[in-house]
Amino acid sequence: MQVTDTYNVAIMGATGAVGQVLLEILAERDFPVGELRLLASARSAGRTISFNGSSIQVQELGEDSFVGVDIVLASAGGSLSKQFNSHAVAAGAVVVDNTSAYRMDPDVPL
Repeated sequence: MQVTDTYNVAIMGATGAVGQVLLEILAERDFPVGELRLLASARSAGRTISFNGSSIQVQELGEDSFVGVDIVLASAGGSLSKQFNSHAVAAGAVVVDNTSAYRMDPDVPL
């Protein structure tokens, strides 16, 4: 990943407790977010969440959710990480996964 002025960030599980904390941390640390893509289940899609004074609509998580994303913060549960992380990597994103999906996988760096 190239160093840039801003990074396009996606949060998988954005409406959950961990996703909300990730949003708080990005704001508190003034992380250089370009576009913020909030991803969650179909049930949560359409909700709006406030981030740095903007209202951002939650999108339904799908295989094509990661086009143009630099960094994915995954906190939607292990089964969804296993289903979607490979799509994020294929789209060129760096994935930071907070789930248990790959914790014991020797091929996935901590």
